[in-house]
Amino acid sequence: MDSETSSTGHVTRKAVLRAAVVAGMAVPAALMGVPALARTLTDGGAAGPVAPELTPECDDGDHPTVEQIEGPYFKPNSPLRSSLLEPGVPGVRLTVSGYVFGRACLPVSGALLDFWQADTNGAYDNTGFRFRGHQFTGADGSFRLSTIVPGLYPGRTRHLHVKVQAPGRPILTTQLYFPGEPRNNTDSIFDARLLMTVRDAGGAKEAAFDFVLDVPQNPGPTPTPTPTPTPTPTPTQPGGTWAVGTAYRAGDAVTYAGRGYVCLQAHTAQPGWEPPAVPALWRAR
Repeated sequence: MDSETSSTGHVTRKAVLRAAVVAGMAVPAALMGVPALARTLTDGGAAGPVAPELTPECDDGDHPTVEQIEGPYFKPNSPLRSSLLEPGVPGVRLTVSGYVFGRACLPVSGALLDFWQADTNGAYDNTGFRFRGHQFTGADGSFRLSTIVPGLYPGRTRHLHVKVQAPGRPILTTQLYFPGEPRNNTDSIFDARLLMTVRDAGGAKEAAFDFVLDVPQNPGPTPTPTPTPTPTPTPTQPGGTWAVGTAYRAGDAVTYAGRGYVCLQAHTAQPGWEPPAVPALWRAR
């Protein structure tokens, strides 16, 4: 795209790059077209174009990443961690990286990503939290997950589950898929728009995918991450003691909307992270 704005009026990726260079800022790798990212890699790992209908493109003003069913194996309260690897766990090592963008292709900081998947034999841990974990995007909207390639089980192709939520916004529940899998053609849930770009990396696998959330954004002159509102902390919220701006520790107790909650992970409260909305951070008492 050669113009500075798209047909929808959004600032184009090219304009964002130019503004970053002029400002002397480090350009997020997601905007550079480096070989590690979904929009520039082919299945074999060589640089090349990606089909324009794929959601990782985040083509200025593009549709958000498509939703998919949660499935029967989701569990709330997963641990806060970016690596799902544990000593002695078999499987081909897999690294998934990417960015979370809003509707104007600007990065979303502080977005919650909750991943869960089958082990190398196609089994889910329904009693503990093996191959389950959540993390938050950095200031540049990036995330990185270390795990293994999930196994196959009857009726499904190879896939990863994920929930993505920008602060104060609805949750996107979806699944990520691997290109070149024979079962992609027979899995009734499979959606090609959710294909990751995957390449070999010395006996391991590297994958990339960028999420586009239905988050309104006002394109600016620089690729500044979507700001998170930081209102002045208040001593109480309607109906409880939970308060925006408070630094909570694991084990802290609060009330919200007439119900008690216990903090599961240390964090600073933000709008949109009210206890009922983020079970990864709060457990109802």
